[in-house]
Amino acid sequence: MEITFYKYQGTGNDFVVIDNRNLEFPRENTKLVHFLCDRRFGVGADGLMLLNPSDTQDFTMVYYNSDGTESTMCGNGGRCLVAFAHKLGIFEKETTFDAIDGLHYASYKEGITNLQMIDVNSINIHDQHCFLNTGSPHHVQVVHNIETYDVKKNGANIRYGAPYFEEGTNVNFVEALETNNGFRVRTYERGVEDETLACGTGVTAVAIAMYEKKLTNKTKIPLQVQGGNLEVSFEPTDKGYKNVFLKGPATFVFKGTLNYYDEA
Repeated sequence: MEITFYKYQGTGNDFVVIDNRNLEFPRENTKLVHFLCDRRFGVGADGLMLLNPSDTQDFTMVYYNSDGTESTMCGNGGRCLVAFAHKLGIFEKETTFDAIDGLHYASYKEGITNLQMIDVNSINIHDQHCFLNTGSPHHVQVVHNIETYDVKKNGANIRYGAPYFEEGTNVNFVEALETNNGFRVRTYERGVEDETLACGTGVTAVAIAMYEKKLTNKTKIPLQVQGGNLEVSFEPTDKGYKNVFLKGPATFVFKGTLNYYDEA
């Protein structure tokens, strides 16, 4: 099987992207997805996305973790897929697309994607952490000395521990920045089972959690991740948060083809 793919990255969160409007990609082949994401034997990525057709919108986003499993919404992946759709000429300035968590609006200009995330109507506040779903489930915890914090070890312990267990959660560690009223974020992602350089749904969860805990009064919040800088904005309401947007760069890296042979 010859596969044409594109490589994109959004603040260091990298993806294999495939134009699947002809629906030829074998989307149930988790072994193939895992191979493509493998950094030693395949292309290498945090995840893989298919740009599928949609009956009512510009396209449909299908997202896989690097372990080959189809997953929940990925914010940085969504931003990169919007940039890819723009490259394909599917839209000029604004678009709407379907994803596993519903309909998304986005705009694209000069390499910057502004992606509308789902409304957030439920936040669980605990003494040491918050839990909320921003398209994917996220545990948010404030820590000190985040630069030297052992994200992989502590993130894995939380991801697999009570109350998350086998289903698991993504885990975000956060520390306030003094320079711009923003926050520094490091994320352990389930499915990748390691720290990634950025997580879009993660920084979205962090921004809302920090506002909910009254650690900021800003509704447009800069967030510094391992791979760069993102911005989350939102509108608080009596029922939660609406008009939630994730903004940042989405960059085309390269295009390639490979031949895949299933040894099975």
